[in-house]
Amino acid sequence: MREGRRPDELRAIDVVPDFVEQADGSVLISFGKTRVLCTASIEEGVPRWLVGSGRGWMTAEYGMLPASTGERSAREARAGKQGGRTVEIQRLVGRSLRAAYDLEKLGERTLWLDCDVIQADGGTRTAAISGAWIALARAARRKGLPAPVERVGAVSVGIVGGEPLLDLDYSEDSTADVDMNVVMRGDGRLIEVQSTAERNAFTREELDRLIDLAAAGIEQIFEIQSKAAA
Repeated sequence: MREGRRPDELRAIDVVPDFVEQADGSVLISFGKTRVLCTASIEEGVPRWLVGSGRGWMTAEYGMLPASTGERSAREARAGKQGGRTVEIQRLVGRSLRAAYDLEKLGERTLWLDCDVIQADGGTRTAAISGAWIALARAARRKGLPAPVERVGAVSVGIVGGEPLLDLDYSEDSTADVDMNVVMRGDGRLIEVQSTAERNAFTREELDRLIDLAAAGIEQIFEIQSKAAA
């Protein structure tokens, strides 16, 4: 048992909707000690390359507060640019949520999804995706816009000490033989699978087992999302 959890057990998930009153939609989502504030904002207008198309756009931004990892890290704004990891994660969040929303019905509006990590203990990108969906659904309902066509959830899995584990915290993630992030829609279709052999190569059977483990965890996340979006 790892901190009282079974290998196939999620960390305790806590959701606080409308955490930011001024946002069109917001949620503070926690997976164990990892906490991410997600907001959704709707603006009139679209990027220049979509003007006149009648189609909307959705994009995401991601960041970590300076003290979110325990030791203060400088804000990226001081360097005048975002780091590669930040850019990669916010693109992942945007891709994931666009895969479950009909932008043709949005009109020429832009949906901004902002994910700010307050405290990091592994799985920040997957928590951001799962929380961003709640913020998006609440914003769409509040502003009378089309709801997402599917739910989107995400979770990390990995092989640690030869054992497949669900929802890795930092101590597990930092020692994993295999690290994987899985993003899935409510219809069971996969949006993205990011997998790396950190220490040991893995088999096709292990890959399938990890995806099945992630899918079972995401089904539980979907239930929490549905309640929080209501």
